[in-house]
Amino acid sequence: MINKTLYLPGFHLSTLRRKPRSANQVLAEKLEQLKKKTFSRLGEYFSDFIPKQYLQPAGSGALSRRRLFSKENTFWAFFSQVLDADGGCKEVVRKLQALSALKSISMPSSSTAAYCQARKKLDLPSLTSILQHTSKRLQSMTDTGRLNGRRVVVVDGTGLSMPDTVDNQQTWPQQRNQKLGCGFPQVSLCACFCLQTGALLSYELGNKKSHELPMLRKQCGTFNAGDIFLGDKGFCSYYDVFSFKERGVDSVITLARRLPVSDTESVKVLGEDDLLIKWKRPVRTKASSYSQKDWEGLPETLLLRQIKVTVKVSGFRVTTFYIITTLLDAEEYPAIEIADLYFQRWDVELFFRDIKTVMGMDILRCKTPDMVHKEILMHLIAYNCIRSLMIESVEKNGVRARSVSFKGSVQALRQWEPHLNQGKMSRQEQGRLIQLLLESIAGNIISERPGRSEPRAVKRRPKPYRRLTVPRHEMTEKQKREKDHAKAA
Repeated sequence: MINKTLYLPGFHLSTLRRKPRSANQVLAEKLEQLKKKTFSRLGEYFSDFIPKQYLQPAGSGALSRRRLFSKENTFWAFFSQVLDADGGCKEVVRKLQALSALKSISMPSSSTAAYCQARKKLDLPSLTSILQHTSKRLQSMTDTGRLNGRRVVVVDGTGLSMPDTVDNQQTWPQQRNQKLGCGFPQVSLCACFCLQTGALLSYELGNKKSHELPMLRKQCGTFNAGDIFLGDKGFCSYYDVFSFKERGVDSVITLARRLPVSDTESVKVLGEDDLLIKWKRPVRTKASSYSQKDWEGLPETLLLRQIKVTVKVSGFRVTTFYIITTLLDAEEYPAIEIADLYFQRWDVELFFRDIKTVMGMDILRCKTPDMVHKEILMHLIAYNCIRSLMIESVEKNGVRARSVSFKGSVQALRQWEPHLNQGKMSRQEQGRLIQLLLESIAGNIISERPGRSEPRAVKRRPKPYRRLTVPRHEMTEKQKREKDHAKAA
């Protein structure tokens, strides 16, 4: 072939030509590159539970490019962080470095700066949408109800602490009796759980002045007509019992701030310690948490049912208490079944223990209110994902969901994750590992021990350190002065 390139006589066009690639080949190469940049196989397993559409790169702006810390990678890295026993950002970076070495791609820096900046770019609306989707998906996995086929939503509140920073203190200030620099910001969390599945349905955050009742009212959309609301005496409110009844939701709560009604004062005696009663509308005061207009919309009386429960098992703090409910049919809802349902209310304390103690959400790590909120959301999303694993395992292995250990499920997922993240793995091998994971989760059964009494007491003594009564830098200077005085003497 004659070379017609006058200025480059040494080059031959025949040697420079490349065979053109088809569109399928170009697409396959791009998919291969994207696959190398995806670090978590957990995302593939939970793809039905958390659809990838929620983790697609944004059209423009933050997390719009397909880099190492893409939206998908950042989400699953954050997910892995709240799942790990260590829970630190360094742990996540080390894990990404190990996976990069396994996939033979460039290893990221040991610095956590890039990862922390990527976490900040995760927006709260996206994480909230993911949590709502996990709640709905978890509810659809089982149809059985706790009482006559009806869904029971149990509600309670708890507190969390976080690093003592100026921003956190402004949003969630510490307790008033603590000195400045000697306490930690406190956030109140009120959450609704499904009693059957343990799924977290909704939540609301507040500060130390936030009461659980106003936070519950912001979550009224969680309840559907036909649900049963289950709560402790902190939710005993005339206004809220009526509001739930108007929405078609029945209530089962313990009596508080009112005296129990006697047999002679009742409307009808339904059985032993089972009365049909009427509550009069309370007088509204300045301390009431509802407006004058809302108060005027309340009926003069409410027809309710009062059940006296006698606790015959030793170890409980009370021997008798009263249940107030809008389930008025004594034949359809016997008193003993309602009492047993309230006994199961203790499960919500175990749900909070699973999130706070097992998953480590009791003491948060982030230093700004925005990141604290995201950290809480990620814990709740991971919690629902683990609950979905438990339900799937019991359906395939024929055991009861309530008897499966949550901590054992977390431990199993922690140990299986590195093997699921192997660089080259066939779908058959991945399916085999997941099947064994579900069998391992279903095999960790907690035995029933009725009547067990374990007082809330700590056996192991704490270290004999001094209490921090002033800010730390002042405490250090004070100790130094005391040492100097001791040497001088």
